[in-house]
Amino acid sequence: MPPTLSVRELRADDIPRIADYWLTSSPEHLTGMGVDLTKMPDRAGWTAMLTALVDTPLAEHPSYCLIWEVDGRAVGHSNINQIRPGEQAYMHLHLWDAQVRRLGYGRQLVRLTLPRFFEAYQLQRLYCEPYALNPAPNRTLAQLGFRFVREHVCTPGSLNFEQPVKLWELRREDLPARL
Repeated sequence: MPPTLSVRELRADDIPRIADYWLTSSPEHLTGMGVDLTKMPDRAGWTAMLTALVDTPLAEHPSYCLIWEVDGRAVGHSNINQIRPGEQAYMHLHLWDAQVRRLGYGRQLVRLTLPRFFEAYQLQRLYCEPYALNPAPNRTLAQLGFRFVREHVCTPGSLNFEQPVKLWELRREDLPARL
């Protein structure tokens, strides 16, 4: 029987697991995603940031996080930031559990996530800018119908080093046809 995949909003009891993902992942895994290890918050920093997110009304969120589950067990998350309601946001993808990587669940979980992001903020465009040397998210985005915009060098987030990234775009009007 295939597993049950689901997506739900971030809860306070998810905070330790997200902090664990960031704090216990190998340096190779983190740098493979483009993370600058010198910019990583400690557990208290992660906890404070995520608690503030849980405690903030949706309309005031600087970021919006959805938890990915396989058979009711949290295995990862996706979040958006740089949110411009009614316009656009940038999406990030993280499978915490190495045992569920490379099984095709990530693509299916992103597929479940996309409508939630578009609806929560009435987005017209959703962007994702993964590290160009990290093949998994780039492959997933292409498979889900994101349009490749360009490859360029930047520092894509507060935890990243300067790196080549691939910018992908999905427009609202393409959402129903692609999912």
